[in-house]
Amino acid sequence: MSALNIKLEAFEGPLDLLLHLIEKNKVDIYDIPIADITDQYIEYIENMRDGLMDVMSDFLVMAATLLRIKSAMLLPKQEDEQDGEEDPRLELTNRLIEYKMYKYAAGELKELQADAAGRVFRKEMLPEEVAQYKEPIDPKEVLGDTTLELLNRLFNDMIKRNANKIDPIRSGFGKITKEEVDFSDKVRKIQEYGIKHKKCSFKRLINNPGSKVEIIVTFLGILELIKMGRVTIVQEKIFDDIEVEFHADDIVAVEQYS
Repeated sequence: MSALNIKLEAFEGPLDLLLHLIEKNKVDIYDIPIADITDQYIEYIENMRDGLMDVMSDFLVMAATLLRIKSAMLLPKQEDEQDGEEDPRLELTNRLIEYKMYKYAAGELKELQADAAGRVFRKEMLPEEVAQYKEPIDPKEVLGDTTLELLNRLFNDMIKRNANKIDPIRSGFGKITKEEVDFSDKVRKIQEYGIKHKKCSFKRLINNPGSKVEIIVTFLGILELIKMGRVTIVQEKIFDDIEVEFHADDIVAVEQYS
């Protein structure tokens, strides 16, 4: 049994053995001398001992294929068949070329694996102050189940309501003037409202605040307070009004947006 293992150890299968014989004899893989290769192949498998029939069967099937091709090559050909008949070795040649490609790729991968095994990567090292840093406010805890999509939908709804109250004809009369809204002052007023009421609906907080610009500034001011952790918004069910809860009893100054 050990002799069989030693013999098979060099070849992974019948194609591997055939490729070895072709390279050993230094013959062209596209013009294989079937007679010589077949004799050498059969001589090799005859030296194998009986046993491991599941392995031997593959070698015997290839031996039968080689004998069939050898017989086809030895049979005389008629003149009308010489031009159009396919070379009996073509199928075997294609299989050998494909196997050689896979064998070469496997060898390359094995070399890459061996090269990677010799590399050692340094462990991740972060400064202590960076590793211990935590976000001062967790956005998930502040927003809860509320998403930016819902906030945007509510904002657009307020804009649409405000636009419906404007007379489309008379609103065009008069002078067009630039309206400026102080962001810091608006945030301060929102905080004053929050200190007094503690909790209110989002719609009530921005209901009829004035112009479109003032609506936008009010909306941005609420988002800034959420970011600072001084306000939490809660929505019980989808499409319900959003409840705004104020956490601080003092007023913090916010820089004016440029």
